[in-house]
Amino acid sequence: MDAMHREADPCMIKPISVLQFTNSNVRAGVEEHMLMLLRGLDRRRFRLNVVCPPELARRIQQDLPEDVNLFPLDLNGPTQFGAMLSLGRILRQQRVGILHSHMFWSSLFASPVGWLNRVPLIVETAHGREAWRKGWKASFFIDRCIGRSVDQYIAVSTANARYLIEEKKYSARKVSVVHPGCDFRKFATGMPEPPGLRRSLGFGESDPVMVIVARLEPQKGHRILLEALSAVLKDFPNVRLVVVGEGSQRSDLESLARAMDLTRAIRFIGYSPDVREWLALATLTVLPSFHEGLPVTPIEALASGKPVVATAVDGTTDVVIDGKTGLTVPPGDPRALADGICRLLQNPDLARCLADEGRRWVLKNFSVEHMIQQTEEFYLEHWRNSRRTKRAGLQVHKPAQSVLARK
Repeated sequence: MDAMHREADPCMIKPISVLQFTNSNVRAGVEEHMLMLLRGLDRRRFRLNVVCPPELARRIQQDLPEDVNLFPLDLNGPTQFGAMLSLGRILRQQRVGILHSHMFWSSLFASPVGWLNRVPLIVETAHGREAWRKGWKASFFIDRCIGRSVDQYIAVSTANARYLIEEKKYSARKVSVVHPGCDFRKFATGMPEPPGLRRSLGFGESDPVMVIVARLEPQKGHRILLEALSAVLKDFPNVRLVVVGEGSQRSDLESLARAMDLTRAIRFIGYSPDVREWLALATLTVLPSFHEGLPVTPIEALASGKPVVATAVDGTTDVVIDGKTGLTVPPGDPRALADGICRLLQNPDLARCLADEGRRWVLKNFSVEHMIQQTEEFYLEHWRNSRRTKRAGLQVHKPAQSVLARK
């Protein structure tokens, strides 16, 4: 999709300056989502900026379009007043009309700065359930206080929207659903394995290969997968597991694999900017998460024609529909996960049917073009209706007909 060469809206005045903000250091699903927006949003309508920590800036810089302004900035603590002032200067200098933070921890620091600097529209995308909350943090008191400076929330799935409305107690009028998208031009069925990849991993030519693409964090359930792998090996001694991703649990998981005598069957690859070669290698893919917003990796796997076994959590079930587009199992249950994996390994015809139907499903419902269109209409509608836009006397765009699902 070429955002630079779309037809201009005859009612446009000038592009709105949009700033994407994250304080994450890790390049994973949320950051890829943000990059899709930065690559795809219509330049006739929007002028694009991104603020992120220097470490992440280094990781994404080569994949940013040349016209995106990149501002490396660490802002992840309440006492970083200098960083807050720097963000305020960037907002003013770039005349930002829309400040869009990704995840609550980013919005916690950026949204109040945006409000103090009178940014017309302040948006937070909640990419998933925050299972880390315990004790007073689970009361969401701070969230609702910060929420006074947030104009609109984007939920990435219907389950995510329910979480924001029913548990965080945000007003339903401030919550819209926009599904993440995938650039399907990158993924095709029947993509051949890269020559020599299997041999470089020490795998046999006929070994079944499971692939998990996920951050190495507790949320993703890698420990459960290792327990399931131990059970699967009893029936399929040649099965192999490729772990693609990086995170805080890597050393612990590698130690656990050694303790469980799984080193011959598992390979930790680390972060990979291009997962296509690993999906080409896969017999099936796995996602044993404890919670999700709406994960992109099963969308990419199904787009590549690979069957998926995943846990039935939150937005995952929008993608992996049990018995139709894949298999789902309860979270935290290694026996059920092993049974699901074995079922697909024992039934190649079932695996192929699920993968084929899953590909049709994601191509229809999760394209990046659809995500970009919905996001653009969301931006235009809410920027136009913002009280701060009107108070500033800004000229507004032609009203956009919203296609967002309100929950």
